[in-house]
Amino acid sequence: MLKVEGLEKNFGKNKVLKGVNLELKEGEITVIVGPSGGGKTTLLRCINGLTAPDNGSISINGKYLFKDGKAADKKDELEIRKDIGLVFQSFNLFPHMNVLENITEAPRVVLGIEKSEAEKRGREILGFLGLEDKQLNYPYELSGGQKQRVAIGRALAMEPKLICFDEPTSALDPGMTGEVANLIKKLSREKSMTVLIITHDMAFGSQVADRILSMNNGILKEEHMYM
Repeated sequence: MLKVEGLEKNFGKNKVLKGVNLELKEGEITVIVGPSGGGKTTLLRCINGLTAPDNGSISINGKYLFKDGKAADKKDELEIRKDIGLVFQSFNLFPHMNVLENITEAPRVVLGIEKSEAEKRGREILGFLGLEDKQLNYPYELSGGQKQRVAIGRALAMEPKLICFDEPTSALDPGMTGEVANLIKKLSREKSMTVLIITHDMAFGSQVADRILSMNNGILKEEHMYM
């Protein structure tokens, strides 16, 4: 599903990624844990095409987003990035749009799906997420856990093959972490979704992961299986 080979990224003299290698299998939930400043977020941004590496390769289903540090051409890059969903740490919902509009905006604008079809898919996603009754609510009317689910729904609306989470529990009350873990496992089980999570929360990682890796000082290591 995802293959990262020899990934390197420097910011000035600071070597943030030091030859990172990573492979994800289809339907697998992989968690990367580690302290702030260890390179987790930079790795995630490279995988999503938001940050360009200095060297190394990233491929999704055999299609290269970056090869030997060089990006795919714009057309191929856009096609590959459609297969990658990202749920931001702070959710990044559009405050002026209701829940259904947040979920349907990208399919309509990016994929060119008709409004009626996008809304039909959006309502199906909200049903899967248990938010059927919130489709006309605005983000300010939602709890943290509900915002998290809407952010997940927005990513799902693009029908990605890989969905990435950036610190999915950091903006939530501690009591919500179990709910988020169950939802992520449901994504893997019922939608065969490949999931990559970065977090500093080892307890959450152990709760949700098929596989845990640790990252520190730009190096990915210490693989543990939780199958």
